[in-house]
Amino acid sequence: MDDNYYMKMALQEAQKAYEAKEVPVGAVVVCKGRIIARAHNLTETLTDVTAHAEMQAITAAASLLGGKYLNECTLYVTVEPCVMCAGAIGWSQLGKLVYGATDEKRGFMQFAPKALHPKTVVVKGVMAVECAELMRNFFASKRGYLN
Repeated sequence: MDDNYYMKMALQEAQKAYEAKEVPVGAVVVCKGRIIARAHNLTETLTDVTAHAEMQAITAAASLLGGKYLNECTLYVTVEPCVMCAGAIGWSQLGKLVYGATDEKRGFMQFAPKALHPKTVVVKGVMAVECAELMRNFFASKRGYLN
């Protein structure tokens, strides 16, 4: 299984967020070829600004593994993480980060490109068109442009 396969799984999570009227960001954590955590944004549901998909996925993965470091794991997320999430990714010593769409307004690469652990491998743009389209559709529907 490749990055596209796991990004499709993250997109499924993003779709769940969309249906729940959450900003449609989804994430999965993969360790040794197995998905160990799935999450999507829950900020509206939990009334918690920290309940981003990445934070939820990191917490679930660390809980399952019984430790705080995810250096043997890959996080797939549909949109570039924000600075807060990048900080958590850095503290977790994530082995690899793969994201789809770039977030030009709030993405960590613009504001804190060194937030990640120095050994974390970053892959950008996996299924970027599909990831960005889901976000565009969500915000267009919020503005009444889509039914």
